[in-house]
Amino acid sequence: MKKGIIFDMDGTIWDSAENVAKSWTEKIHEAGYLDKSVSEADIKSVMGKTMDVIADLLFPYTAPGKERNDLREAVETYELEYLSKHGGKLYPEVLETLKKLREMGYHLYIVSNCQAGYVETFLNYFNIDIKKENALIEDIECYGNNFLSKGQNIALVVKRNNLDKAVYVGDIQSDYDSTCEAGLPFIHASYGFGKINAEVPVIKTFADLTEVVCKVI
Repeated sequence: MKKGIIFDMDGTIWDSAENVAKSWTEKIHEAGYLDKSVSEADIKSVMGKTMDVIADLLFPYTAPGKERNDLREAVETYELEYLSKHGGKLYPEVLETLKKLREMGYHLYIVSNCQAGYVETFLNYFNIDIKKENALIEDIECYGNNFLSKGQNIALVVKRNNLDKAVYVGDIQSDYDSTCEAGLPFIHASYGFGKINAEVPVIKTFADLTEVVCKVI
């Protein structure tokens, strides 16, 4: 039986909010909006949303359409460049726990609502192999690749990897809702950015997953 664990990114595996905010503020100023900026708290408040929605929420001072889209595209592109050099804050024992989960026989995946290239930037920064024989992370998917909802992408990863059982690990309500849409059980990373309005298994640290997941799938 092939069992998979599918992970959210932000608030579950790492916290990139500080460096994302720095990179976005640089581009906002470069675009001429010198009196505007984005804070770490701003970024955390929109985690889990797609980039078009985030732009509407954080760039209300731009005109809808080309002006807003141009700024969104600029910050998206520079964000990846910035994170490739500066990374984000990996939660404690993530790499060690991922390796242990693989040794336990679980297959590991990432599904996020991020832009294309974001997950790859994370993997490259921490030298995590993907899609190779015995890779730590075997497959990834995101909204920026195919413009599907997170629930659809979770289901897609389950299907194309022929998983018999799977669980999604995330930190905010929309992660739980997407997991329900995909028809999977959910584990809440309570150290992340949000709370869940449902009774679900909880991990207080990433390392707790090695014990909790065994009770779920």
